[in-house]
Amino acid sequence: MKGNNALAEAAVRAGCRLFAGYPITPQSEILEYLSWRLPEAGGEFVQTESELAGINMIIGGAATGQRVMTSSSGPGFSLKQEGISYLASIELPAVIVDVARFGIGLGDVTVGQGDYFQTTKGGGHGGYFIPVYAPSSIQENADFVVKAFETAEKYRTPVIVLSDASIGQMCGSVELPEQQYPKRDRFDWALGMDGDRPPMGRKMTDRMYTDFAYEEYVPHICSRYNEMKEKEQLWEEVQAEDAEVLLVSYGISSRICKEAVKMARSAGLKLGLIRPMTVWPFPVKAFQKYNGKVKGYLSVEMIPIPQMIEDVYLASHGTTPVYAMPTGREIAASEDIIENVKAILNGTKEVY
Repeated sequence: MKGNNALAEAAVRAGCRLFAGYPITPQSEILEYLSWRLPEAGGEFVQTESELAGINMIIGGAATGQRVMTSSSGPGFSLKQEGISYLASIELPAVIVDVARFGIGLGDVTVGQGDYFQTTKGGGHGGYFIPVYAPSSIQENADFVVKAFETAEKYRTPVIVLSDASIGQMCGSVELPEQQYPKRDRFDWALGMDGDRPPMGRKMTDRMYTDFAYEEYVPHICSRYNEMKEKEQLWEEVQAEDAEVLLVSYGISSRICKEAVKMARSAGLKLGLIRPMTVWPFPVKAFQKYNGKVKGYLSVEMIPIPQMIEDVYLASHGTTPVYAMPTGREIAASEDIIENVKAILNGTKEVY
């Protein structure tokens, strides 16, 4: 099954009942698949006139308590940022999929990892954080969209699934989740027509200016961010326990890093990997037992100017040298990663 299709099918099985979005490469298969599959499952599919319309329809759907989703890539994802900021402010659960592609501006339809800052640092206005899952396989494309719906409802927040063009377009086997049927009336905050939920019985607007005074809203939302940072960090470690150098990478690049670890170990190099599965909250806990013990962290990112490396540096607390390996628009080669590791070990690679 293609990665984009696996994500779309998993969303349906997770109980998504509204998708609104606009086609853009390399995520258009999500729309094509949901255009027939979601109505078949009793949901609503809307191909909107623009990305702006799509994210704003999602706000309306989320306000009813239904599971809702939109997706985009590149400049289309940028157009959704105001709506994502509103979702964060109103505290409405929704899933936004970013199948990242390469480049700034119009960019290119090839794979890239340049949306790290935009997703993890609050791409819209005002200052906010939302959970971001970073799948590295077709299976995780499916698994993480289910997890995203659950996290969105747990914390009343939008959640991003940060996939990429390679994972979205590759094909492979996948184990899909069981069908869920979330009850429509499970949230007392939601608008709706059922029972005690009159259609105009509640008002959805910016929480900062209505339900809370500003002085109450700030500690309220900050406590939620702190709770997510404490409880929702996810990561994978590969042969990290005795490593001299640790690679740090997510998404498609992390797959190559796993191969590099295997090759390095066969050559006698003690190389390991920390793979963030959530890039927000960034898994700082993964670094605690290695800070000051390994000879360096090498951040491998498919981007001309590295971004995640800043979070790696913060996670190191200045105790361990951090090195950059940006690969531009090319997927890293295992051999190049190993050469960078050798340069770290012999002291010839520049510290970030």
